[in-house]
Amino acid sequence: MKKPKPQSPSIGASRPAARTATATKARTPRAAAAPIIKRVGPSSALMALHESIIYGPVKSRRLGRSLGINLTPAHVKLCSFNCSYCQYGWSEMARSSTQTALANWPNAAVVTKAVSGALRACAAQGDRLDHITLAGHGEPTMHPDFKQVVAALRKTRDTLAPKVPIAILSNSSTLDRPDVRQALAEVDERYMKLDAGDAATLRKINGTPVAFDQILEGLCKLKDIVIQGMFIKDRSGRLDNTSDLAVINWVVALQRIKPRAVHVYTLDRAPAFPYLQAVPAARLREIVQRVRIAGLTCEVFGIPDAIVLPGEPARSA
Repeated sequence: MKKPKPQSPSIGASRPAARTATATKARTPRAAAAPIIKRVGPSSALMALHESIIYGPVKSRRLGRSLGINLTPAHVKLCSFNCSYCQYGWSEMARSSTQTALANWPNAAVVTKAVSGALRACAAQGDRLDHITLAGHGEPTMHPDFKQVVAALRKTRDTLAPKVPIAILSNSSTLDRPDVRQALAEVDERYMKLDAGDAATLRKINGTPVAFDQILEGLCKLKDIVIQGMFIKDRSGRLDNTSDLAVINWVVALQRIKPRAVHVYTLDRAPAFPYLQAVPAARLREIVQRVRIAGLTCEVFGIPDAIVLPGEPARSA
């Protein structure tokens, strides 16, 4: 019996391509107040959704040893993007916090209790942390009380780990909200996604209904940020943000945003769309050089030690 062909994300897919083995858990009866959630994705190689608020510490390519914080509800992949390369698979939930009826968002008190316990445990074990990172298996800024959560988290960090910076990995989709921008100003390091420099490429790569102009305008309002750009392509060439035109548009957008730095990287884990391919090191090198020629600081991640950019120390994948 032939397996169904995975859905192409080139039309902004919001339905699952195929189910992982964990999807069978969705058949178990749940409380009436909770929605039925299916774990979706092309293969069991996808990363599992987080069971709780805290995960790790994990080793990050960019942030070193990082204590992860997942603000989205457990077992639910809730995101305003549906990226073809997401390591957690496709999302079939409504993709804005105003459209969801989820009652189990962790509030500020619950988050800080979990973080306090984790920081105390790390200190007791002599486990050094480089960052405390808001990321998880969805978009952290979609939390309905994001500003309150950040304020409470800062107080906890200042008390228990004052030298450890708080970072966030965000897809930049909620920057039209003043409360989100205010909260992000209280985070020590802001790593904001931008994989495209035009609306068509954004829809193909990130599968989102959020307007490109809204994202760009929001990023222009933030100060002292790092832009992270994921570069991928598929076998057919339908999904590709590495073409000359796509890269030129992206660099033009970066010049408008004026970030403190730009991070370029490619696939490191199994993606939602199984036919994606990592970008060759030589092409990543060319993209980074274009960013630097535009007058911006740019680092590359995922390039083998044998291929090092001029003026840059050797870096492991």
